[in-house]
Amino acid sequence: MRETNMTLAGRKVRVVTCQTVVVGTGAAGFNAALRLWEYGHRDVVMVTEHVNAGTSRNTGSDKQTYYKLTMAGQEPDSVHEMAQTLFDGHCVDGEHALAEAAMSAECFMRLVELGVPFPRTKYGEFVGYKTDHDPRRRATSVGPYTSRLMTEKLEAAVRGCGIPILEHLLVVKVVTHEGASHGLVCLDFSEGRDEDCPFTLFCCRNVVYAVGGPCGMYKHSVYPAGCHGSSGVAFEAGAVGKNLTEWQYSFGSIDPPWTLSGSYMQVLPRFFSTDADGGDEREFLFDFFDDLPFVLSRVFLKGYQMPFDVRKVAKGSSIIDILVYLESCKGRRVYLDYRQNPLGKPVDFDTLEDEARDYLQKVGACFGTPIERLWHMNRPAYDFYMDRGVDLAKEPLEVVMSVQHNNGGLAVNEWWETDVRGLFAVGEVAGSHGVYRPGGAALNSGQVGSTRAAQAIARYRGTPPDQAAFAAAAETPLREALSFAAQVRAAKGDVAAKTEEVTARMSRHAAFFRNRRDVASTLEAARRDLEALPSGVAAPDMASLKQCFWLRDILISQVVYLSAMVDYIDAGGPSRGSVLVTDEKGQKPYPALPDAFTYRDDDGFLGDKVQQVRYQNGDCTIGWRAVRPLPTEDLTFENVWRSYRETQNIDG
Repeated sequence: MRETNMTLAGRKVRVVTCQTVVVGTGAAGFNAALRLWEYGHRDVVMVTEHVNAGTSRNTGSDKQTYYKLTMAGQEPDSVHEMAQTLFDGHCVDGEHALAEAAMSAECFMRLVELGVPFPRTKYGEFVGYKTDHDPRRRATSVGPYTSRLMTEKLEAAVRGCGIPILEHLLVVKVVTHEGASHGLVCLDFSEGRDEDCPFTLFCCRNVVYAVGGPCGMYKHSVYPAGCHGSSGVAFEAGAVGKNLTEWQYSFGSIDPPWTLSGSYMQVLPRFFSTDADGGDEREFLFDFFDDLPFVLSRVFLKGYQMPFDVRKVAKGSSIIDILVYLESCKGRRVYLDYRQNPLGKPVDFDTLEDEARDYLQKVGACFGTPIERLWHMNRPAYDFYMDRGVDLAKEPLEVVMSVQHNNGGLAVNEWWETDVRGLFAVGEVAGSHGVYRPGGAALNSGQVGSTRAAQAIARYRGTPPDQAAFAAAAETPLREALSFAAQVRAAKGDVAAKTEEVTARMSRHAAFFRNRRDVASTLEAARRDLEALPSGVAAPDMASLKQCFWLRDILISQVVYLSAMVDYIDAGGPSRGSVLVTDEKGQKPYPALPDAFTYRDDDGFLGDKVQQVRYQNGDCTIGWRAVRPLPTEDLTFENVWRSYRETQNIDG
């Protein structure tokens, strides 16, 4: 890493030159940096807004899952069987499924060796359990903070290598030339920055983009506070979006943001709502159903059937998500109450459906109140909220339908490189998933994708651009960043209020429930706001300037994602995954639901296609292609060995 000052766009600006910049300090970002170092690629710098921020370090669930190849017991498994499971999730390209299966054991064992305490038997078998969309028992966990422990262990290893980690930097532009990455323009909000030109530039050959999903588009989110994503920057640079319609949603707590899966539901909490002022308390689930054992069994199943799944509305638990959403649409606030049983009655466990009754009997939880059952079944799930000042034994928990994970993202090849040469996308920002991914597959994908990106970079990607080439490429993006900063500094308007407005609109009309009219109108509103942005919000200080750049990125992302949603509906796409799309030619699973919840079940239509979106100058070009099949390779040992000795079987 070398630091210099250059004069660009009439300003003196700090420039950091290196071979590779890793953006983001989550599990995928740290793994990319560590792998690069170990592969001999030493000129690596990490860039982040704050090293302790981010989804990997600050999110989880009652039992956060890591998905891998089976490594215990007599149950058969294979790389290609796991790859087939991933591929069968609809809209998944075969090379990603195969790579994520083939490298899952390597990446998992790497985490074990770094000190992540995944449970094993006394003979060394790494036991597993069955997660959603998983025909085997490939899932494992170290509790609510699996990804945090991964991140901490990887960070310790990175720091042990002495890899520089530069904080207080927000990427606002990717510098490109002839379709290739040349570096980055970052807003520098560190102390002692140049107020006249608060930007630091990076001149580099490769960028590993590990910024997480663009959750900042939504108001209601279980992502940690401060997480927003930076997909808009990549779209603007020429990266293509893939499967952008596919998110995961369910209800989660508001403060703190947290997913309420597993034990939180299996202990059968009471759902109630109030008016905006906290009055008129009502157990609204029983406005819709009058069968207490049926409702309790649905609530129990939410522990397994998280997130919302359109296939589980009629016969499963996802009707609970819909009822929570409808109650919120009335302007009412929804709560989970662990202090007392639903309807204030003792639970007759013998009347529950078989799965709920048998499980609760097996774990010895057929007694008491929800909080007593939670203490018995999963004390750490209770402790999580206590650590954040919320005592579930004394107060209810406010919840709302929230975005949980983006299964789509930036399109990448088999080495996790985007359409912009030298720009690699790893972790949640990469669109390697399809519609129905197994629970925990995202953590595995982040480790595999960052490893493969590091392999390609270390073998083929060399010195950064020379100063003249970088200066020529960086002049325009720096001018654009300076111009935007100058305009919002001179403007009037509340950027926080505007962000609240655009994200609330997205949560209301383009989350788990969508109809063509509302999605299209939300798209047009996002376009208008993006066009008006420089003069519509003000940045009197650095904090608000940073938020203005966030808002710009959010609006670009909204335009791209909403364009994909409209196109999907126009293509005749059915309700699928975690999304219900209004279709008057379909059916309602329950007659009492509003007509807007008439929809067509997922019949696999478009499941063998991938939707791709390219953003350019405010407009989106959308196309469809067939999924790429699972690769079939020559596995003759001598042949593989020969080519491995020559190239390590890494493409250039």
